[in-house]
Amino acid sequence: MQLQGDYLSAYRSLKLTRDASGVLVAEFHSNGGPFTFSAQDHTEFVDAFYRIAQDRANKIVILTGAGGEFIPGIDFSSFGNVADPGVWSQVHDEGVQILENLANIRVPVIAAIEGRAHVHSEYALLANVIVAAKGATFHDLPHFAGGIVPGDGIFTTWSYRAGAGRAESFLLHPQALPAGTAYEWGVVAEVVPNGEALSRARELAELYLRAPEVTRRNTRLHFIYPLKERIVREVGYGLSLEGASAAALVKSMQAGSEPVAQKGKVA
Repeated sequence: MQLQGDYLSAYRSLKLTRDASGVLVAEFHSNGGPFTFSAQDHTEFVDAFYRIAQDRANKIVILTGAGGEFIPGIDFSSFGNVADPGVWSQVHDEGVQILENLANIRVPVIAAIEGRAHVHSEYALLANVIVAAKGATFHDLPHFAGGIVPGDGIFTTWSYRAGAGRAESFLLHPQALPAGTAYEWGVVAEVVPNGEALSRARELAELYLRAPEVTRRNTRLHFIYPLKERIVREVGYGLSLEGASAAALVKSMQAGSEPVAQKGKVA
């Protein structure tokens, strides 16, 4: 049974287009331009990647971004009070489900990276192959640099692809990592001239389509399984640690904003 493709136009910040060969391009965007990640997107992506994985009409999936960027920024304020257990419970559940649903995509996945992959670069690292433009950079803006634990799967994916030592150094002292360095680490498969990442990803998709469908699907299953196993084991726990650190950060910020005379006051 083929599912209806009505979900292809259902998401505010994920443009989904599929060609006659079944190559689905999932493009992150904000109003057609570079993508700023928000809480609404966090909610919608759970469903989006579930539907993409479920739809057998998708033969290859390419992840990319609009406006010469992958995911360059995030709107922290849209998530509300992350010190509220109810708020973080939703963030926790959605964070786990997004990665598990990405890992459940049962066809080859290619990430085409232009510009900044500075937020949720773990989405790209769940692809089988990353093609990065020469000017592309990887970063982790939201976590340790912002005062919270990198527990949402970014350590799991980077340590799996690059090794634990490199991942720990990268995440503890986050700086923009050039595509060439990511290539040397084995994270990026190919570095191409700026502006050519998506076209090269399409070339690879055409190559992969020459294999029988069951072969393509089962190869993805075989390749993703070790990483999927780690995601299931680690990300829920990691997001719990991240939530505790987010609550502590909010508490310290609130304490810092109080008048000096109020600090230490006993009610």
